[in-house]
Amino acid sequence: MKELLMGNEAVALGALAAGVQVVAGYPGTPSSEALETIAKRNPGNVHVEWSVNEKASVEVAAGAACAGARSMVTMKQMGLNVASDPVMCINYVGVKGGMVIYVADDPGPISSQTEQDTRAFARYLRIPLFDCDSPEQAFYAVQDAFEFSEKHETPVILRATTRVCHACADIDVPDIAAPEKCEGFVKDPKWVIFPKRSYQAKMKLAADEPAFAEEFSSYLSGEGKLAGNSMEGAGRTGIACGGISYAYVKEAIRGFEENFKILKIATPYPFPERLAKEFMMSVDKVIVFEELDPYIEDALIYTLGRMGSSAGPFIEGKRTGAVPAGGELSASVVSGIIERVTGLETGIASSVYDDAPAMPVRPPVLCAGCPHRGAFYAVKKAVGGQKAVYCGDIGCYTLGNAAPLDMVDTCLCMGAGITMAQGLNHADPDTVNFAFVGDSTFFASGITGTVNGVYNQADMILCVLDNSTTAMTGHQPHPGMGITMMGKRVTPIDIAKVLEGIGVESVRTVDPLDLTESVQAVKAAMEEHGVRAIIFKSPCIAITKPSGSVFVDKDACVGCVRCIREIGCPALITRADKAFVDKSLCTGCGLCAQICPVGCIGREESL
Repeated sequence: MKELLMGNEAVALGALAAGVQVVAGYPGTPSSEALETIAKRNPGNVHVEWSVNEKASVEVAAGAACAGARSMVTMKQMGLNVASDPVMCINYVGVKGGMVIYVADDPGPISSQTEQDTRAFARYLRIPLFDCDSPEQAFYAVQDAFEFSEKHETPVILRATTRVCHACADIDVPDIAAPEKCEGFVKDPKWVIFPKRSYQAKMKLAADEPAFAEEFSSYLSGEGKLAGNSMEGAGRTGIACGGISYAYVKEAIRGFEENFKILKIATPYPFPERLAKEFMMSVDKVIVFEELDPYIEDALIYTLGRMGSSAGPFIEGKRTGAVPAGGELSASVVSGIIERVTGLETGIASSVYDDAPAMPVRPPVLCAGCPHRGAFYAVKKAVGGQKAVYCGDIGCYTLGNAAPLDMVDTCLCMGAGITMAQGLNHADPDTVNFAFVGDSTFFASGITGTVNGVYNQADMILCVLDNSTTAMTGHQPHPGMGITMMGKRVTPIDIAKVLEGIGVESVRTVDPLDLTESVQAVKAAMEEHGVRAIIFKSPCIAITKPSGSVFVDKDACVGCVRCIREIGCPALITRADKAFVDKSLCTGCGLCAQICPVGCIGREESL
């Protein structure tokens, strides 16, 4: 049946069509919908889980693959850093069932700390990589990746980027049958990694690379086959590209195809060198379009050097400055570069896109009624004028760095706020150091840092912002919520008990929307020493019903707009120089009413 699928959904249904049996992952934009789709379309016996972090998810999938099951892992590019320990080792050990590691890169970046390129990571890991250029191609590429993985007993990385992950296309989806039961684990010394065996594995990986590169040179799309590398056109100006850039190139040269020859790289590692040689020998010049790193460009330059020819085509790309070194590309940008490099006016750069109106600017902000706003404000009020540093983390609460809260001084990577606060404390003991972490992030990567602080006698205040969900990436369940991705009810893991169990002697739990209680808790913690914790517990406004709204008595309002200046709630605006509540946004949290110095803000209860 033909279905309109998002790229992530296409990857998910392609994996189900390939007979995947175990799927694990950790939510991260732009990858999250892949695992969620498998859970929704589960034919009945596929195990699906949100693991506590990416490292755990890879190890779960590796165990399943060693037992002969087909397994898949899902994550964003930052998650590959967390997963790199087992990923670096599983290619040495190998797999029996096919194992696909789905990684979504984020050019821009739109929702990440870095523009990390998984293609370069795959080369470092020595793991074959398939690249996706459209939802349709992704649907078939994931099936080919499983076949390749099983054939060569190696894990395979499937890479997509944001615009592929979230684009939509009509795809013919077959009936999804429940996968057959795998053979099960068979004991063998090869599953245990030892130094001597690792050396032998490294030699095998080195021998496999040219063999895989040759196989990929014959892995071609065309004649109804969407997945694979391709070389098309007969022009003397070559364009090399991969991923979503291929779609941009096709759009940019529409109507002028006879001027170009296009090399599409769908398997960046190992690089299909024979195909690349054939391409470069047939053109006079090459322009390389790719997002993130100059991976294809460098591979072509390297291939050209190995050809030993000084008469090869000149290669334009990121290295020469012809293509932007960072950020996303587009058909408009690609067209403009082609015009500058070749002098051929395609018309797209100047006519179609430049007339479009500019998108409105909307700075990111905590939602109206977000409990994190109350937690940040309570800490700010309790600290007053004392010297303090606020270490943030990855999640909605990173937005606490914006004015007027100004409550996030550092943000590095998931869980790092807790350990950075310890380093700041050891370097400057006279400063009060706070670490803010969300409930999901606490389970993913915060527990280890907390243990480190207790063991090494750090002096810090841990603030766990528990909103009972993984809010930033789409409200996925986590161990503290009492439900799994398989829909099973389980006993929630109590964050307070975890903290007590690892040696945190002072743990307080408060409602961040109760300003008085929260400020008192922070002040009490500041009088103590060592690692102490405050759990600010209140559900995310997106998963709970608003409790009516508040209103401003305009006759009583003195126009100080303190409510607006101090918490920055988007539901609060000024009208006629006085505070005014936008009832379409207000959730009735009442934080502003607790701040108002004249008590002019009241509550309108919901019906």
